[in-house]
Amino acid sequence: MASFNHANDTARDTGSPPAAAATSTLGVGPLPLDAGEFRRQGRQVMDFIADYYDRIDEYPVRPAVAPGFLARQLPDTAPSWPEPDALASALRDIRDLILPGVTHWQSPRHFAHFAATASNVGALGEALAAGLNINPFTWAASPAATELEVVVTDWLGKALHLPEQLLFCGGGGGTLLGTSCEAMLCTIVAARDRKLAEVGGEERMGDLVVYCSDQTHFSFKKAAHVAGIRRANCRVIPTCRESGFTLSPAALQAAVRADEAAGRVPLFLCATVGTTPTAAVDPLRELCAAVAGHGVWVHVDAAYAGAACICPEFSHITAGAAAVDSFSTNPHKWLLSNMDCCALWVRHPTALVASLGTDDDVILKDAAASGVVDYKDWQVVLSRRFRALKLWLVLRCHGVEGLRGFVRAHVRMAAAFEAMVRADPRFEVPVPARFGLVCFRLRPVDDGMAETTTNELNRRLLEAVNATGRAYMSCAVVGGMYVLRCAIGNSLTEERHVREAWSVVQEQADAVLAPAGAGVAPAARSKGRTVEDARRMETGVHEKWRSPPRTAYRVIRSYALAFLLGK
Repeated sequence: MASFNHANDTARDTGSPPAAAATSTLGVGPLPLDAGEFRRQGRQVMDFIADYYDRIDEYPVRPAVAPGFLARQLPDTAPSWPEPDALASALRDIRDLILPGVTHWQSPRHFAHFAATASNVGALGEALAAGLNINPFTWAASPAATELEVVVTDWLGKALHLPEQLLFCGGGGGTLLGTSCEAMLCTIVAARDRKLAEVGGEERMGDLVVYCSDQTHFSFKKAAHVAGIRRANCRVIPTCRESGFTLSPAALQAAVRADEAAGRVPLFLCATVGTTPTAAVDPLRELCAAVAGHGVWVHVDAAYAGAACICPEFSHITAGAAAVDSFSTNPHKWLLSNMDCCALWVRHPTALVASLGTDDDVILKDAAASGVVDYKDWQVVLSRRFRALKLWLVLRCHGVEGLRGFVRAHVRMAAAFEAMVRADPRFEVPVPARFGLVCFRLRPVDDGMAETTTNELNRRLLEAVNATGRAYMSCAVVGGMYVLRCAIGNSLTEERHVREAWSVVQEQADAVLAPAGAGVAPAARSKGRTVEDARRMETGVHEKWRSPPRTAYRVIRSYALAFLLGK
């Protein structure tokens, strides 16, 4: 069906604006920027978001939809002219068409991925940056935006106990990008150009080799490929359960020496603090020692667990970082900074500028602005967002201690979930819980059960858990084992959600372990939800949205009105 209510079909057919819209146009439609209209529409949007958070716990975490569900409900073309009060109509379509098809990443029952944390000030910082709508690609293009980024990256680096050599105050420097993949690509390119200048130029490009473990995020291989590294020259070093799935310094050193002996050029190592499968922490000090003297750029991908370093009790996980060349982490994962925000620090910013800098455009130059940071030279693209404003607001409004409390609460919840798993003899925890992540699985039913059969049992368990709509988890395969992942870190998650998630797992385990469904405990049959149940659950939420809100407006609404709209 076509959802948009085109205001005037006749006008649309003739190419004329509808009468309602004509009163507020200058020949091209409604005024695009109008303070009074912005206040009115801003309240609509903020109320919509606040209502969503009021009821988010009632949604099934994942939608029960099939591919193509949305395209079938939208028109084939955009409207020629806006309908009366087009924003209100669009918000209704978001409520009725879009929300039923989204995975609710801010749901307190979303445990599948490392979180994309949200906060009032994080969201409002995004709104402020969008409202100001500046493009701070150089210092001259927006001096305050550039200088705030310099200040806030040093603030964050100090809060995370990073070595001074990586901060502006110690001769290094930081920048804010969108994702860790961008950080990897920028640093690989910088390392590549520096190394080629040392070894004889671009004809040696095919000899460059990069190193990672089999637990490193796939985006590293992608970034290396984009940077021109041959796929055959990406050394993926195996890990094992005995070492906690961390990268072995001895195996790394052997690989580097073998490549040098074969005439190849070791270029880049990506070490990880908090791997995606199990949150393993590679030994930075030992890895740096293993490649010392070989001219290898050492980058630390701490996209997830880097945030934990804000707590002094976790600062040891970056021991040895004083010897690395670059370090990145994502404040949008665990530090309330809303998507997107990746902080990258480098020991030698000149290496980035030498590789990514552009000096030949007279328009972008400002002869009077010498000795300043032009962030366009620290990234692949030219244009950039004012991310520093959002991160600055989060640090100001929550404070370092507030962020520590946020991280610690999730670590406590993960420890509680791990204890519940260990108390059930049907389950095992193959690797200890790390930070907010617990990896667990059903044990083999008997000693003779093949690993493939056990893996299939756990695959079915995960499928059953997620089908309930009451919890959403994910999986990983490590050391040949299929494990379930429960990643605790969402802003709205409380201990009761964690306890209920474990109850869902136990209920579905009853069903999975019962041969052909026979003998399933009554509790499991009554509490488990099917896909159809999930659909009914979501439909019920949307019906409630059509009636006046039944709960008081949350803090975000008052924040928005006072802080964003000036009322």
